[in-house]
Amino acid sequence: MSSHSYISNSRNKNIFISVNGELFHRSEAKISVFDSGFLLGDGVWEGMRLHQSKLVFIEEHLDRLFSSAKGISLNIPFSKQYIVDEIYKVLDKNKMDDDIHIRLVISRGNKITPYQNPNANEGPINIVIIPEYKKTDPKTYSNGLSIGRVPNIRPNESILSPHFNTLSKLNCILASIEANKLGYDEGIMNDLNGNISTCNSTNLFFIKNGEVLTSSGKYCLKGITRSKAILVCNKNNIKCSETDFTFEDIYNCDEAFLTGTFAGIIPVSILENRKLKSTNSDSLVNKIRNYYNKEIQMYLG
Repeated sequence: MSSHSYISNSRNKNIFISVNGELFHRSEAKISVFDSGFLLGDGVWEGMRLHQSKLVFIEEHLDRLFSSAKGISLNIPFSKQYIVDEIYKVLDKNKMDDDIHIRLVISRGNKITPYQNPNANEGPINIVIIPEYKKTDPKTYSNGLSIGRVPNIRPNESILSPHFNTLSKLNCILASIEANKLGYDEGIMNDLNGNISTCNSTNLFFIKNGEVLTSSGKYCLKGITRSKAILVCNKNNIKCSETDFTFEDIYNCDEAFLTGTFAGIIPVSILENRKLKSTNSDSLVNKIRNYYNKEIQMYLG
């Protein structure tokens, strides 16, 4: 089980993918071996959801995409509306209208030779849009996930800003490998100061004595779902604090949950072999999840 466990869909074998504006069958969609993203992880990306023919919270996703690109000095020569139009073009080709996950990838483009410096790049950026039929496995919510501490930590801005959603995910991949070895679904990553920051692929919240606690946000990705979770807590008089804290501060918590674009609000059932109440029908996690789902329905109109 993971925060990205999904129900397999055979239709994904025949999807069309957008590569630089051209549509290719999945089996024919390719990128050059000289692509900066492939060679060096040099690029940015976004994961988005389509529900009822509408891209959910698309404005925030595009803001983060352009902010991440600016942060790594990658110029996106397209308007946000152009990108939206390209997304809908490939969605229309696939006749997709609901329960769709979209991965949008933009790299710095092709290189003349495999070399780090961008002055070895010869052309425009590469933009790839991969839409898939993807619905969260219901067991993610009924069973919950197990999480625990891993040795790998989050960087700061002087290393690589954790706020940028870049293709350079090795830091989080290594944390994921560490979590797997320890028997956890996700790994809890500290920041450089020893405070809890985030999980390897999701943001993280704890609940103790009816109050919600999450990191200060300095060293984690600016999650769209994370911000919505904080919003619904504030709108529904649930105390939610963004602050620095250590594992010892929350080890005896009552509940916990993860947030991510794909699965939304995800209950944590086990915290380092301690069973939590997050999956109980009357849990605060379930209430927050319901509030979040209502927020999506309000957005859809």
